[in-house]
Amino acid sequence: MSAQSTARSTGPGAAMVLSACLSIQVGAAATAQLFDDLGSWGASALRLLLAAGLMLLAARPRIRAWDRLQWRCVIALGLALAGMNGFIYAAIQRIPLGTAVAIEFLGPLVLAACLSRRSRDLLWVALAFIGMALLGAESAVTAASLDPLGVVFGLLAGAFWALYILASAETGKQVPGLGGLSAAMIIAAVVVVPIGASGAVRVVEEPGLLLFALAAALLSSVLPYSLEIAALRRLPSDVFSVLLSLEPAIATVVGWVLLGQGAGVLSIAAVSLVVLASMGVTLGQGRPRADPEPSAA
Repeated sequence: MSAQSTARSTGPGAAMVLSACLSIQVGAAATAQLFDDLGSWGASALRLLLAAGLMLLAARPRIRAWDRLQWRCVIALGLALAGMNGFIYAAIQRIPLGTAVAIEFLGPLVLAACLSRRSRDLLWVALAFIGMALLGAESAVTAASLDPLGVVFGLLAGAFWALYILASAETGKQVPGLGGLSAAMIIAAVVVVPIGASGAVRVVEEPGLLLFALAAALLSSVLPYSLEIAALRRLPSDVFSVLLSLEPAIATVVGWVLLGQGAGVLSIAAVSLVVLASMGVTLGQGRPRADPEPSAA
């Protein structure tokens, strides 16, 4: 196949991946508009409920036919989704969107390095941690210091993202179609709702907030997942993963444009190092991708 025909075949797939990344971060920005009224956990609970309902209507899983192994996989996936969604929104409430997503990316990076047999992948992870050190340095020398709790929440979101990658891979093997994901999203909603219920019920007083929640559910779950599934049919896994590595950079731009979150020189350098490290790890081996709910979400 010629280079020109290859470009024609990969071009639409690349556009789909980049559109999915943009959709996820715009969805996160939409969810951020709910924080003042619902709190981060209330917003996360409401968004998960709506997303779970949409996925349930689309997939209609045949849960009665599942055996014990399939249920264990789905439950693990649901718990991973709950933690990944809840903690990334808790992080976004306290630190800039791009910074939160860059910190969250450490989870998949460390997992990829641990699963890899290439020693140089440890160097890429070290590069990413240097980027995080730059964020700490910027926080120390500027007035806009990073909220330590927000950083912790970002790290926890990254840990659950790594768990999601493992659980989603196993669920994909054991449960056909989208049934496993849709049931897992229901489980995630059941886990998060008790935590965010006190904030989520405030939507009754202001029904207009449902529009932001519905937009977040569509932009962060339904649309990007559909785009990524379609893109995977057109792109090699390594190209797919490298394109996804741009997500922290996209999150930084979305945070600047939609949320007015400026980024200093050190912040931009830190995000660039994380993107470079992610590309380095994924080139030649491909990296599984979680749904970013972050991602993202």
